[in-house]
Amino acid sequence: MNSWLIHHKLPLGPWLASGVDFLTSHGQGFFDFISVALGAVIAGITYLLLILPAPLMIALFVAGAYALHRSIGLSVFIALGLLLVVNLGYWQASIETLSLVFSATLFCIVIGVPLGIAAAHRPVLYQILRPILDLMQTIPTFVYLIPTLVLFGLGAVPGLISTVIFSIPAPIRLTHLGITSVPLQLREAGEAFGATKTQLLFKVELPYALPTIMAGITQCIMLSLSMVVIAALVGADGLGKPVVRALNSVNVSMGFEAGLAIVILAIILDRVCKRPERR
Repeated sequence: MNSWLIHHKLPLGPWLASGVDFLTSHGQGFFDFISVALGAVIAGITYLLLILPAPLMIALFVAGAYALHRSIGLSVFIALGLLLVVNLGYWQASIETLSLVFSATLFCIVIGVPLGIAAAHRPVLYQILRPILDLMQTIPTFVYLIPTLVLFGLGAVPGLISTVIFSIPAPIRLTHLGITSVPLQLREAGEAFGATKTQLLFKVELPYALPTIMAGITQCIMLSLSMVVIAALVGADGLGKPVVRALNSVNVSMGFEAGLAIVILAIILDRVCKRPERR
């Protein structure tokens, strides 16, 4: 039986390869357009973040964090952490990583939150989405890089698309969870006051589900940061490049410094993106 199963292997790999070949031969113009458009978005965000000197950008980050959280400790940590990144020589790479993370998170919010809301109001849609989301979260991250590399070529675009695919299940699931957890009494109260479905969504459901949705966005940011580093294998700029170079050349010092910069960015993003505590 074992030999029979081995010799009668299903040609799943050739089928997938033929599908990718069909897409590349018949839709190359479409993929080139997407690549150029997304590349321009990433380049524009990177240019805007790099147009100001590093000390001024750090001051703006610190001021924004303090205005959001009113925490002196967090502001001091952000200032010292980013100054350390500048001192190590990874400021531009950090900004390139941030631009990829911001772009991926923006696309995940624009696509994922409406999908989560629609899935919460239509259980059949969520039953269709759930196995797809499970598959997207369980496939190894390196597998996403192969088809996007073939379709979009080397650069930041395949890394961005792979990051979006890897990170988007989090906002979809947590938006669905937040909307479905709205108490029935709140919905009935809104309906009793004559609220339409749109008013019920924006004035009752979304305000109640906002903490859960923000948790999904924070998780999406962390997943995007982890995937952006891996995307350096397909030519994406950022802190992943020195990590890959350090692995190839067994350069311990470069790997430690780049890894420390990634950790600092991850901690800053996690602390800043958390919902401010009510005083």
